[in-house]
Amino acid sequence: MVQSMLLLILTITAVSAEQHQHQHDDPSITATMEQFSGYAIHEPHSFQLTSLSVDAQGLQNQIDELAALSDSPAPSVTRVLFTDKDVLGRRYVKTQMELAGLSVREDAVGNIFGRWDGLEPELAAVATGSHIDAIPYSGKYDGVLGVLGAIEAIRVLKRSGFKPKRPLEVISFTSEEPTRFGIGCLGSRLLAGSEDLANALKTTTDIQNISFLDAARSAGYGKNEDDLSSVFLKKGTYSAFVELHIEQGPILEDEGISIGIVTAIAAPASLKVEFEGNGGHAGAVLMPNRNDAGLAASELALAVERHVLDSGSIDTVGTVGILELHPGAINSIPSKSHLEIDTRDIDEERRNQVVEKIHQSAIKITKTRGVRLSDFRVINQDPPALSDEAVIKAVETATRELNLTSKLIISRAYHDSLFMARLSPMGMIFIPCYKGYSHKPEEFATIQDMSNGVKVLALTLAKLSSQ
Repeated sequence: MVQSMLLLILTITAVSAEQHQHQHDDPSITATMEQFSGYAIHEPHSFQLTSLSVDAQGLQNQIDELAALSDSPAPSVTRVLFTDKDVLGRRYVKTQMELAGLSVREDAVGNIFGRWDGLEPELAAVATGSHIDAIPYSGKYDGVLGVLGAIEAIRVLKRSGFKPKRPLEVISFTSEEPTRFGIGCLGSRLLAGSEDLANALKTTTDIQNISFLDAARSAGYGKNEDDLSSVFLKKGTYSAFVELHIEQGPILEDEGISIGIVTAIAAPASLKVEFEGNGGHAGAVLMPNRNDAGLAASELALAVERHVLDSGSIDTVGTVGILELHPGAINSIPSKSHLEIDTRDIDEERRNQVVEKIHQSAIKITKTRGVRLSDFRVINQDPPALSDEAVIKAVETATRELNLTSKLIISRAYHDSLFMARLSPMGMIFIPCYKGYSHKPEEFATIQDMSNGVKVLALTLAKLSSQ
């Protein structure tokens, strides 16, 4: 009799436990229990690190497929804003987003958003992404890793069974490169609410005198100029933004470090300078009688180097990336010269001092060489962006949990994160690239390094979207 009663009690207990477990599996019952108890019954977003499985070869295949959509032959990549190849590249990205189960939308300038709604879709989303446009004859990884790698990070989380509390979004930004219209990070600048840029784009043209608006319309965007301001996002739209990117420098590879955790993005400034002198026959005009606009430009280029070095900081850099002479004949003294100068620093005041010294040197050169400074314009002069401490901590924790080596690092290159920092807390994840090469066909990242980066991104997104 006692044995029968004991067996009955054990059976009832087992059935009760099984029913209790099924109740916990029912989201509606769990939600009710949480409402009455005042605390979470379980963590629906929890998962095991061992379940983070990256399809690294699949990611490499996608990068190769996107690289084939190029206006220059392999191994180089050329994909300029609103060209046919750019449109095909956009279509490829949207397809990958849809295959990953993301809902896709675009704005008036072609920023692409792939969204995974969380358990609480009304919360501000956590965003990640980069760009797919490529300067002429560049490589296949710059920007692209941060878009296709972000989509793979979403797949990683979905395969692991993760359920985000906040929505997650992957963004492919329009025109991070300034190739066509001379404006870098065009899409992210507009998202951050740049009224000046929105107004400027109404009259901006490329070297072939095609307006930005006409180019946008040809690609299916920007139906009218009023659409530009519709791109603006409110601060707080995103709770955090994290960008995965190749380092574009040699530090991580040289030191054998797997992950770079970006603490700041350098403040860039772009200048356009033009000198006008007196042209003439290269043989008939004697040296004392010349007002050579070409030599004026050359002297200013050397002055840029001098002022940068005189700053006393290794973080100050300057580049004369364009130097054009008119008429451009071997036997003709240049009557006009055009320079475009890029200078950057993590210290905005120090950067601005360099810009002013370059201006003063240009004025001095006009007096010593008898030329005219016909143009000196600061095209853009952006402040630096600091990574958010909470985002840095999330990346650091993810890296540590994955047993990967890491170091804090400064980004000296422009990135869309610079402008996303105006909308939300921001952070960046760097992986090594071969010899630091970028913006050239030799640009390369190993499958293992990309896999590491995607895992760190996925785990970081999981942490940030669970808050």
